Amino acid sequence: MNYFIFKGLVAVTKKEYQKIEDFMLSQINDTSHDEHHVYRVLNSALDIANYADEKDIDVLIAACLLHDIGRDEQFANPELCHAQVGSEKAYEFLLSQDWSAQKALHVKECISTHRFRSDNPPKSIEAKIVFDADKLDVCGAIGIARTLAYEGQVGGVLYTLDKSGNIITSVGDEETTSFFQEYNYKLKNVYDSFFTERGKEIALERQKTAIDFYNGLFNEITQNNKRGIDDDVWLQND
Repeated sequence: MNYFIFKGLVAVTKKEYQKIEDFMLSQINDTSHDEHHVYRVLNSALDIANYADEKDIDVLIAACLLHDIGRDEQFANPELCHAQVGSEKAYEFLLSQDWSAQKALHVKECISTHRFRSDNPPKSIEAKIVFDADKLDVCGAIGIARTLAYEGQVGGVLYTLDKSGNIITSVGDEETTSFFQEYNYKLKNVYDSFFTERGKEIALERQKTAIDFYNGLFNEITQNNKRGIDDDVWLQND
């Protein structure tokens, strides 16, 4: 029987892993939260776990693979929280796979606390690792690429302008959000939200790339607007 081996620790069997992976693949349809996002989160989690003294690799692997399986429900009904929905689905699925209630509950906890929520922070080391690994995928170039993909998926725009022709960067009463608003609301603030030192270290390595892209895009659009049409080019007919 083939086992998943991590730093000498025997974890889930290959068969168990494939069953969890297959269930994950059957549940996700979001282009910015697709299977590649899931695998990146798992890779980051295993990297971070290497710096943790005690961790349950079974729980960590299952939680990473299943952390976004509630996305479809949230997309259909924005009042739902995908972390809560996904944690319930994962719990029921793992019980159906003969996982112990204790381990299934641990996975449920990791998934339910992986989202940005100050009132429900992760508590166990596994939950903190899943949280950090997921947040790493909002950092750097990957985070920007995923944000742009998600904005396109939900009908967002690259930018909006105020009455003076300046890019709107803060969230207001606009019906449609833009990349610049999402960056300032979420992306630029993620670097201070990590629970593990390894997660924070990787995030800071990626931060400059995100800042440079944001500033470059902002400056290019601003300069383009300044060099284009202004009030002086219109003929006065009165």
